[in-house]
Order: sequence, then structure tokens, then C-alpha cells
Amino acid sequence: MASNQGGKGSKQSSDGSNTGNRGFASMDPQRQREIASEGGKAAHASGNAHEFTPEEARRAGSMSHKNDGNSQSGRGGSSEQHAKAGAQSRKNDKK
Repeated sequence: MASNQGGKGSKQSSDGSNTGNRGFASMDPQRQREIASEGGKAAHASGNAHEFTPEEARRAGSMSHKNDGNSQSGRGGSSEQHAKAGAQSRKNDKK
């Protein structure tokens, strides 16, 4: 029989493995931010990150603050904006 050797705060799953101190969600929020920041920096360095123009940022900000009850897509933005974002997310697929 497997024993719980993880100590304080560890959890044992039904298969006997310790899961309490593993994974991104169990990390300190500050460490999560550090890891996410590294990912963002890497995306910018490789050219995969989208950089908003001031006009795009204004438009996106104003749309996210609308409370008109019209949530056709569930995420905000026009179909044209969604198409543009999709094309940008696939810009390196053709390599």
C-alpha cells in the first residue's frame, strides 16, 4: 500500500500518487506571474505576440466595457475582429 510521504498539505489521489504540491495551479501566485511573464517575453521575441496599435487598444477597451446586453459571440468584438485575430494567431503556420 502506498503511503503519503508528501508531508503537510500534500494530497493523495485514489491511485496513490501525491498531487498536492504539483502543477501550475498549486504554485505561489507570484511564481505563476513570473512564468507567464517569461512566456510573454518569449512570444514577443519570436514574433508570435500581437502588438496592438493605440487605435486597436482603444477599440478593444471600449468594446470590453460595453454593457448593452448584446453578446452574440460571447467574447465581444466583431466577426471581422475575430477573423483578423484568428489569422494573426496562425501567421506562422505556413512555415
